[in-house]
Order: sequence, then C-alpha cells, then structure tokens
Amino acid sequence: MTRAAEHFSQDFFEARSRFLAAAERSGARLTQHSCPAAGPKGEALTSDCAWIGPAQPRRLLVTISGTHGTEGLCGSGVQCAWLEQELWRHLPEDTAALCIHAINPYGFAWQRRETEENVDLNRNFLDFSQPLPGNLHYPRLHPLLCLDRWDEAARGESWKALERERQTLGPAAFQQALSGGQFTHPNGLFYGGSKPTWARRTLEQIFAALPPSVLHVAVIDYHTGLGPYGYGERILDHRPGSPGYERAAAWFDGDITSAEAGTSTSAPLVGTNGNGIMAAMPRERSCTWMALEFGTRTLEEVFEALRASNWLWREGERNSPQGREVLSYLSYCFAPEDPLWRQQVWERAMETQELALRGLADA
Repeated sequence: MTRAAEHFSQDFFEARSRFLAAAERSGARLTQHSCPAAGPKGEALTSDCAWIGPAQPRRLLVTISGTHGTEGLCGSGVQCAWLEQELWRHLPEDTAALCIHAINPYGFAWQRRETEENVDLNRNFLDFSQPLPGNLHYPRLHPLLCLDRWDEAARGESWKALERERQTLGPAAFQQALSGGQFTHPNGLFYGGSKPTWARRTLEQIFAALPPSVLHVAVIDYHTGLGPYGYGERILDHRPGSPGYERAAAWFDGDITSAEAGTSTSAPLVGTNGNGIMAAMPRERSCTWMALEFGTRTLEEVFEALRASNWLWREGERNSPQGREVLSYLSYCFAPEDPLWRQQVWERAMETQELALRGLADA
C-alpha cells in the first residue's frame, strides 16, 4: 500500500519543487505559466503543467490542483504521488495525462482560497460583458461575514446574527447566499470578480492549446473543505440528464453528485471553471468534468476559517501571533496533516482516476 502521507508537502514552494522533480524524472513535457503576483517574501509564482504520454492522443486525463489556493496541498499531494509512484506507466493506449499544478499559485503560496484579485476562481468563468448573476441575500450577510475586528466578542455576536439569518432563510438558501457566488462586494467572500483573472486566462490558454487529436477528456479538479472527513465526493459540472452527466454516471457506477440536483454538499454555483472551459471546447470533443471534494472539518469550522482568512487579508498582519494563528487554522481546515486523512484522499483519488481512465478507454 502506498504510504500516501509521504507525498504531501507543507507549503506551495515544497509542493512545486516536488512536482517538478517528479515530472522531470517521468520524462514529462513541462510548461510554465508565470503569475504577475509575487509570493509572501517576493518569490516568483508559477503554474506548472506536466504532459505525459503521446503528443497527439485521442484521449486525455487532466488533473488540477490549487483552484482554491490553499486547498492545493491535497491535489498536489495526489499529483506528486501519482508521478513518484510511476503510475503514469499504466496509461491506456492512445491516452495521455496532463497534470496542472497550482492553477492559482497566489492563493496556494499565501494560504488563501482566492486569487491575487480576491476572486474565487471557481466563480470567475462568466461573460463579463453581460449582466452578472444576482445574489439577493449576500449584501445582508456581508457585514456579518467580513468583520473589522477579529476577536471573540465580535465573532460571537456575528455568529448569533448569522444563525438568525440561517433560521430565516433555511439551511439551503443560507448556504446558497453565502457560497454560491456574489459580484457586488470585491472585498467579500466567494467574490466572482469583475473581469477574467490571470488564473482563469491561464487555464483557458492551457485547454485551448490541447492537440486537435484529443476527442475525449476527463477532468478531475481537486478540492477540500466540504463533506465527511476524508471522503471524496464526486461533484459533477454537468446538468442532470446531459450527456456528460450520463457518461459520468456510467463511469462511476452512479457514485456521483450534483449541486443542481440537490444531491451535493455544495450549493449550486455560478461561473465554475468546468462550465466555462467546456463551453469553449470544440463540439466534436467530449468532456467529463468533476470536482473531487474531500471533507475536512465541520461546515461551521470551514466557514470560520474563511472569515478569518478574509479578515487577515483586509485588516491583519500575517507575521503577527494572531496572523499565524489564522494561517494555522486554515491549514487545519483545508489541508489536514493527519496521515489517515491523506491515505483516504490517495485511495479515493486513485480509484477515481482509474475509473476515469477506464471510461476514457471505452470512449
């Protein structure tokens, strides 16, 4: 059994070094995309891609880490383990793999979910020349979520007010208002932006450059934070009843969920990377896209970590005792160091990738 915990890193810089070393040993073709923002100590930040397999394949498996920055330690750990264990040697005929490492390197390096623009990348894939989706209730929640002070009294009072809002709206509507995406408060949570971010443009460039020979794509975008501890939920970016949904249901024997169908721990989202990228693909190319979401802590703990992160970005100091406490809590909520959790991630990830490859082989 693979000792998965050995393949996970402590921060972005270790993760990137491990990824590049493993990719080079595998003979992968590497490409680099330089982020305009710098790291906490002025370091250069990049997204890196490793292509393994034939240059002109018919089928392609894509894995993505770091869509939500600080969650990247999970996806990076899976990608590094897959490379270091040389599992790429088992790719089916006429199939390649593309590992996209740290698509949001700023968030990964700074331990934030958001990009350098404070944008949730998985809400940013919209046509900004058109009217943007509304979020009726978020403006009322915003001052309760994004506090000016981060002390016990302020947090306690705001949680009481948020609980009253949850009771008024109902749990589903409350989660939708909080996390579905909003476009009115640039300094708030789950902000979708006012234009395409660098990370979005980079992901679009990566997919636009795929060889025309590729007719079937499976994408696994690694996330953490929602659901039971250590369990990987396969959340589809396909409408129920669509060809992509039915294809995934067959590949994974029905072990899938959909926010639109109300079967997911996630609220329905707007501007997701999957829907944005798939809409731009050639019509002759099929794509099966999922977010593989690994549970960590309770929903209340995860949202508290997001509130703390937002406060630290707006008002706090990273290197202060309080700042270090916030960053430690973010790691606790989005990147557990528990070897058992990492082993569960690895096993579910490998099962999911293997089933995706099997489905691609039959395409």
